[in-house]
Amino acid sequence: MQDRQRAQRIERLKQVSLFTALKMADLERLVEDFRVREYKRDEIIFRQGDESREIYIVLKGKVRIFKISPSGNETSISIFSTYDIIGEQATIADRPRNASAKAIGSVSLLTMSQERFLRHLEAMPTLALNLTRLLSQKLDWTASYAESIAQFDAAGRLLHILLYYTERYGQKLEAGQGYKVDLSLNQTDLASMVGARREWINRLLADWRKRGLLEFDRGVIHILDLERVIAERDSRIEANTKEDVDW
Repeated sequence: MQDRQRAQRIERLKQVSLFTALKMADLERLVEDFRVREYKRDEIIFRQGDESREIYIVLKGKVRIFKISPSGNETSISIFSTYDIIGEQATIADRPRNASAKAIGSVSLLTMSQERFLRHLEAMPTLALNLTRLLSQKLDWTASYAESIAQFDAAGRLLHILLYYTERYGQKLEAGQGYKVDLSLNQTDLASMVGARREWINRLLADWRKRGLLEFDRGVIHILDLERVIAERDSRIEANTKEDVDW
């Protein structure tokens, strides 16, 4: 690898939270063991139950993580974007994939084999500590999602998810114009995140647009009024507690 190319790749690794505060010598060793893989739109990166053990870093694009139920239905779990880490659980736990990953649009990933990644973990205490922090952050998201299921109705859960990704990936527009976040998801994908039908999601999005809360256009979410969207989400707690239980 040429010196200039190596330097450019090391600079990109520095943007990844997993490699924060690593010594230059450590980064130089890591960069030698990564390989780039390209995926087309809707291409599967790995499948639930696969025996693959590689770890991945998103260089470009977005990846959707989802699970398949015994009946064959998809439930979207999370979306990952630039410099996010995916697939690490199978790598460190040495067990089959517990979910599937699919490219949303064109995706470029860095990948490293399990053997080499574990070797680096043993040799680099800072890398191991950063991985622990990463897993803790993902656990926080899981706990937050579980809490949203308990607290909110389906509409509230959808708003909770959209607000989460707005905070994480959203672009603040000019004053008074809200936020924009491109998840590149269709209404079926959104429905699978909250356990609802696509037709219901379509009606819900139309209602929110009519009320000036948010707009959804070909995968792009435009939060028109952040405070009102938060208030609408929080109001769904009360709506959830008032729902009748149908035996």
